[in-house]
Amino acid sequence: MQDAPPPALSQSDILDPARANALEIALGQTPTIIKGSPLPAFYHQLYFWDAQPPVNLGRDGHPKIGGLIPDFGLPRRMWAGGELTFHAPLIAAIPALKITTVNRAIRKQGRSGPLAFITLRHDIHQNGTLCLTECQDLVYRQDHTTDAPHPRAPQARTDETHHEDMSFTSTLLFRYSALTFNGHRIHYDLDYARDIEGYGGLVVHGPLLAHLLMRLATRHLGHLKTFTFRATAPLLHTETATLCWNNGTAWVRGPEGQQNMIATAT
Repeated sequence: MQDAPPPALSQSDILDPARANALEIALGQTPTIIKGSPLPAFYHQLYFWDAQPPVNLGRDGHPKIGGLIPDFGLPRRMWAGGELTFHAPLIAAIPALKITTVNRAIRKQGRSGPLAFITLRHDIHQNGTLCLTECQDLVYRQDHTTDAPHPRAPQARTDETHHEDMSFTSTLLFRYSALTFNGHRIHYDLDYARDIEGYGGLVVHGPLLAHLLMRLATRHLGHLKTFTFRATAPLLHTETATLCWNNGTAWVRGPEGQQNMIATAT
């Protein structure tokens, strides 16, 4: 008999315009969000914080796994991608409800060792209406070892019809972590990122890259209906990224031509 799935997690929040404006300022934009404004795509990441006391945190700064996310004994976490369906705009300063369930939780053997794949489904409602469905893909893996080979990043396309460069600083990464209440230490603790998880520097948040690609897609398509993204290689805060667009496809190209993220939008 299979174990029963964990119960759904419900969180409520009032979508404070001040938090949305703080993100716009952090990204060098003029703040535009007031009460009643439709929030741009992916701004829901700023809300529904899961604030836990220190005793409930893992060594990486995230809440300890177990409960909603099963513990497969694999300590390293990565946000691997996601799929979003925008049913209706979320409105600033209005209460909203997020319901999270586990769609998938499996362990597999990969080329680099065991992996666990978790898919969380988030449904966000406002005024009794389903506004957003997000499926969030997480990957858990073993601890980094110094002799472990680094996966080779795929090469990015070069046929973009529009592109723009984006630089990152440790300050931007810290502010994005604070605004999203993301405690993962790879984004602000250089010693941890390098010595424990084996990165060459601070890691730019996958959701931040996805946010920037959604902003790019919105400029070309207007209001988004769907957005799907997949992280393919880490981007470090010392690296300049090129955000690329071509006919419904967006991607992040790193300074060595590597593909860091690929996305599609409608």
